[in-house]
Amino acid sequence: MRPEEKIRRRAHKLFRDGGEEVVKVSRIKRYVYDFAVFAGLALCAAALLLYPQESIGAAKNGLTLCFNVIIPSLFPFFVLSSMIVNLGFARYFGRALEPVMRPLFNVGGACSTAFVLGFIGGYPVGARTVIALYKNGTCSKTEAERMLSFCNNSGPAFIFGVVGAGVFASSSVGLLLYLAHTVASVCVGLLFRNWGAGQEATGGTRRSIAAAAQPFAPAFTDAVKSSFLSMLNICAFVLFFTVLISLLTLTGLIPALSAAFGRLFAPLGFDREWIERLLTGIIELSSGVASLRGATASLYRSMATAAFMLGWAGLSIHAQVLSFIADSGLSVKTYFFGKLLHGLLSAVFASILARIFVFRLPAGVYLAEQVRAMASLSFGAALQISCLSAGLILIFFIITARRAKVRREAHKMQGGKKRSLKK
Repeated sequence: MRPEEKIRRRAHKLFRDGGEEVVKVSRIKRYVYDFAVFAGLALCAAALLLYPQESIGAAKNGLTLCFNVIIPSLFPFFVLSSMIVNLGFARYFGRALEPVMRPLFNVGGACSTAFVLGFIGGYPVGARTVIALYKNGTCSKTEAERMLSFCNNSGPAFIFGVVGAGVFASSSVGLLLYLAHTVASVCVGLLFRNWGAGQEATGGTRRSIAAAAQPFAPAFTDAVKSSFLSMLNICAFVLFFTVLISLLTLTGLIPALSAAFGRLFAPLGFDREWIERLLTGIIELSSGVASLRGATASLYRSMATAAFMLGWAGLSIHAQVLSFIADSGLSVKTYFFGKLLHGLLSAVFASILARIFVFRLPAGVYLAEQVRAMASLSFGAALQISCLSAGLILIFFIITARRAKVRREAHKMQGGKKRSLKK
């Protein structure tokens, strides 16, 4: 047998054996994954049987949260974002803000709709608006993935009201947290401005045909229907994670993990109590920031922890966003990397701002009254405030779109006059 034939057969045997090993490893990974999922489901079922009353109480708290806070605060903004996209206002608004969005974030001006609504409406309005813009054909796939990294943010009502006034009893803390949250989001957008530049150069990410603007009646009907389905989706995830947090605490899993990580990070100054709060915030944002109330840690550390939770957003909100991304064909890499980076940068900026702007705690009687007033808001009052805010934003978008249209028509008329004079 020739040496070349021996080498070829040996290489073939090695390749075959290596392929079989790869198949075995993949099967083992699949078995481990299936076992882990089954074990997790079995443990959840056992916990529900062991703590039925606590699970029912957690579910009731989740329903109260959905009915009194989430539905009245998010539903109007969902309808608003859908109306802006369906009526074609995003394109007019985009032409006005193209000189700002393109140099900063390397996205079209129409993406500014998601950027603005994401900061005002809160989670997950920004991500839902981006996906609506992409499905409508207003932005490319690359632009949508860039926007997902930084446009899904916490709203000012949650940061000022719940975190600032409710948790820290200080409007100054709320202001600094909102500044850190905003600056960190913009920095993430700047860092991801070149994401997918190679794909964009090939032209394969652009939507072929943009959907035409709808008349008002069908646009309004579609907006209400899609927003209602989105609210059901979000409320389902809120209920699930509210019960999950309760079960993880009752079964001692979160305290056990906190104790283990506390011993591991003790040399760095992180105790078990801080780790437990951080783990809670990583899973669910509202529960995490609420656990910071009355924390024994320093104000700087508590602010940095709250800023990280606000930037990271929690697995509950991530599940809501993933339910929107699932059928869009968009990659989730930029979203998860962006949220992790957003949380880290927010914590850094909050620590810096807290040391620059020194303030005293606790706040006066006015803030205590403010907290009680916000806590006593009824469903109707919260819905009125949210609808009023959404209406004002819609008026702003309409005025801006009409001004952009008038400018474009005037520019066309001037160009026509110049061409006629040249002739």
